[in-house]
Amino acid sequence: MKKTFAEKSVGKTFLRMITVMTVTSTLFTACNQKTEVKETEKVLSKLPPVAKVPQIDDENVPTDKRVIYLTFDDGPNRGTENLLKILHKRNISATAFLVGKHATDSKKQKENLEIMRTDRLIELANHSYTHAHNKYSDFYKNPEAVVNDFNIAKDSLKLPGKIARTPGRNIWRLNNINVTDIKSSTEAANRLKTAGYKVIGWDLEWKPTNKMTLKGNHEAMLKKVDSIFFNDLEKTSRHLVLLTHDQYLNDSDSINELDLFIEKLQKSNRFVFRKVSAYPKINEMLN
Repeated sequence: MKKTFAEKSVGKTFLRMITVMTVTSTLFTACNQKTEVKETEKVLSKLPPVAKVPQIDDENVPTDKRVIYLTFDDGPNRGTENLLKILHKRNISATAFLVGKHATDSKKQKENLEIMRTDRLIELANHSYTHAHNKYSDFYKNPEAVVNDFNIAKDSLKLPGKIARTPGRNIWRLNNINVTDIKSSTEAANRLKTAGYKVIGWDLEWKPTNKMTLKGNHEAMLKKVDSIFFNDLEKTSRHLVLLTHDQYLNDSDSINELDLFIEKLQKSNRFVFRKVSAYPKINEMLN
């Protein structure tokens, strides 16, 4: 099928447009380590208003548009409030894959969960209760325990649906997509699907540095987005799921880079943002 967006001429034009864009934002200032958190809060509280960007909620996306699903794992956590402020500044939707245990780790995390519950721009989904205690190989050896862990998270977080993401694994279990990155996790993934969970992974990850801040800059990430669409590397054509973590949004540089990333995508007028629940075929009954 002939593509209207990812032709070489369009791809090059998009890359060229990103390259020549001048970063004019002065929203964030440099901070030293001792004042980083306070300075970040100060910057976010004084962000100037921007024009609201209309959401496109139609079932069919125009052929000249691509859909970005921003997803943030492991919340509620450090950086959750900063994430919400960025989403509201840009008026875009995202999905938070929550860890059940994190919602009770502190009073602040409990408060953030309640804030997210009523926020129209954020959708809550299941990322397990224990996050495998970060011992992933052992966790997936017991498929029944994996399903039980997700059930506990669903109940404790009072999640309305069964959209899920597996900890430490890029696994997909939808009607039309069946992908397991590490094969030893296959049986556990299949059991989640049998239990009715719609397991969604990601197409692109914005990874952290050793200091748990966003690695690289927004321009590099924009090029990766364009490359995925240009080379048809997304799981579903014209739909890209991006993964990062809200705990990486605890310093002014990371906040600035995510904000610029979203701003440039919006200004290109080639992308729309949606929650994962709008991903193609995700709401169909699982076989």
